[in-house]
Amino acid sequence: MKKIKNTYKTNFFKKIFIKLCRMIGFELIDQSNLYLPTLEKSANENLSNLGKNNISLSLGETKIKRIVKSLDIIIKTCTSVNLVTQNKKRVFEKNKSEYTFRTINSIINSLKKNSEELKTIKIKIFIIDYNSKENDLRMISNKLDNSKIEYEIVNLDLPKFNEIKTINKNNPSIEKNMRATMASINSSFNLAKEKSDDLVYFVEDDYIHKSDSIFEMISSYEKISTEIGNDLFICPIDYPYLYKKLENSKIFIGNKYHWRTVNESLLTFLTSKSLIIKYWNELILMSKNEHSPFETPLHNIFKREICISPIPSLAMHCTNVNSVFGLSPNINWKKLWDENKL
Repeated sequence: MKKIKNTYKTNFFKKIFIKLCRMIGFELIDQSNLYLPTLEKSANENLSNLGKNNISLSLGETKIKRIVKSLDIIIKTCTSVNLVTQNKKRVFEKNKSEYTFRTINSIINSLKKNSEELKTIKIKIFIIDYNSKENDLRMISNKLDNSKIEYEIVNLDLPKFNEIKTINKNNPSIEKNMRATMASINSSFNLAKEKSDDLVYFVEDDYIHKSDSIFEMISSYEKISTEIGNDLFICPIDYPYLYKKLENSKIFIGNKYHWRTVNESLLTFLTSKSLIIKYWNELILMSKNEHSPFETPLHNIFKREICISPIPSLAMHCTNVNSVFGLSPNINWKKLWDENKL
């Protein structure tokens, strides 16, 4: 009986101590099993609260000052064109529609996984489509309907974009594909400018995302922008070609991933509406005059603003396996592909 009484007293005072720590904002961790009684979570679970704080073991708590209010995800789709400027096959050698379907499905799955944590953020998906088959668009629409996520599909009217100037490639088909790509980019920037309130994620339809990608990007955006006191750009891909350049990188700790500064990215990136407005002329120029490399105006922006990339990658870019822009190191590409079958 004496042992039971002592145990009861110990548990009673422990509960009181935990409640007191919660009230004054202290976090506790049981080192024997890495359990945080104040949060009622284990250390390997998500410990952060969007808009409030970001918690990392050893580093402690970061009070969030840069609160994300909304996220617009703008996906540019075209299931009829394999690769814009070449005829090589993509990794896994499937029809282009498969990459589009799995890109959209992976984003939906990522939003669903952390739906509870993301409930304070207004989220909408926009599809800007060019020349996809009617049946493909129906499948995309049905998937989005079933997801219960707010969305809108915009059909690209290519003849309206007669001001676009492409580089002469002596190949009318490739030049037409490039014009369509640039018109889609132009539409995505204008849509972000007109309809977005805060963060915008521009996505090409051959990027398959991990299930934790959206929450990691948003929570890391809040944490890192709070620490540096500025908005920034986020690229979800750990591009292999950037490891061949002897450039210095600053390293940040996000929510569950490391992030490094990079000076280049492709056209899948996340940023704020305020930076879109700030660099509007540079961004819109990229969609009107073709550059070589194509993303040159974007890279010039990165000389003045921070762009970060995750280690390891949060998504897989499904281009040709031999492309320098292709498969990121240290992720299970086949598993990610299989998990996101529509």
